[in-house]
Amino acid sequence: MPDEKPHPRIILHIDMDYFFAQCEERERPEIKGKPVVICVYSGRGGDSGAVSTSNYEARKLGVKAGIPIYRAKKLAPDAVFLPVNMELYRNISDEVMEILRGYCARFEQESVDEAFCELTGKVPDFDEARSLAVKIKEEIKQKTGLTCSVGIGPNKLIAKIASDYQKPDGLTVVKPEEVLKFLAPLKVTDIIGVGKKIGERLNELGVKTIGEISKLSREELIREFGQAKGTLIKQASQGIDDSQVEEREGTEQIGRITTLKENTKELGIIFDAIDRLSEDVHRKLEARRLSFRSVSFIAISTDLKTRTKSRTLASPAKDLGTIRLTARELAREFITEHPVLLRRVGVRVANLIGEKEQRTLGEF
Repeated sequence: MPDEKPHPRIILHIDMDYFFAQCEERERPEIKGKPVVICVYSGRGGDSGAVSTSNYEARKLGVKAGIPIYRAKKLAPDAVFLPVNMELYRNISDEVMEILRGYCARFEQESVDEAFCELTGKVPDFDEARSLAVKIKEEIKQKTGLTCSVGIGPNKLIAKIASDYQKPDGLTVVKPEEVLKFLAPLKVTDIIGVGKKIGERLNELGVKTIGEISKLSREELIREFGQAKGTLIKQASQGIDDSQVEEREGTEQIGRITTLKENTKELGIIFDAIDRLSEDVHRKLEARRLSFRSVSFIAISTDLKTRTKSRTLASPAKDLGTIRLTARELAREFITEHPVLLRRVGVRVANLIGEKEQRTLGEF
């Protein structure tokens, strides 16, 4: 019997579209369609600080990440300016990442709004990978209300570049035989790790696109940028990347959040929601045979401020009762400290441990 043909390596990269601003639009439907700017305020008062990110309406007006807030307000005086709300973004990120994990042979969360999925062996070819990506995008949109852009390629480098190719709400598939043609017209700064300064120096050397890097030998690149960076640039320009999809330490957690039927601080109503959320979280833990070391209660009040109370356990646990009881206790403490009306509540477990190994997943 002839040998089976090996599965081609297929990597998917997902990048949530203008994530922080899109999360705010989800929570505040009235600002949808307006320029939205998310800011990191310095604490010195007034408009001191910088822009973290903005939606596409604001970007059309010239508002970009990193510019001073006062400048952004001059460029877009009618925009909605909001402070960064990382707790909200992490909670929504949890929802997205949990959806993704269900599709992956291996998973790597790169940041709060980006992740890699190893699809090798999960799908037979790149056409099936495209169909799966459509399904993933639809499920994320249905369950979280957010759009994302997806790139699929034969390695992490190509998948990541591809996910940025047709934003927002894009899907780009690059097959192995298409890699060089795909890369050739792109800017040199599209290579991951090639920033503005290196890009400017390459431009001075007569190299503006990735395809034109072939004008320079590996030795010339190493002489200009050092062994590590020069080698990276040369290999990346040829679409070469052997890095593996691996779980990153500290990214593993499971959470669920829900909108209450009415704004309330009534513990009975909040406890009912906690019980349902705890059962959902516990099902996910059981399916993946995980224990946990910490539990959090998440509260989003009517002013859309997100607060979290957490507790680290003395030893790992895996039972539903511990999740439910701890989350209820944290909710009771929260309402005592903050007697505000709540709009949404959530439950999250973290510091997850594989039951067989009894080590954190980040140590694998």
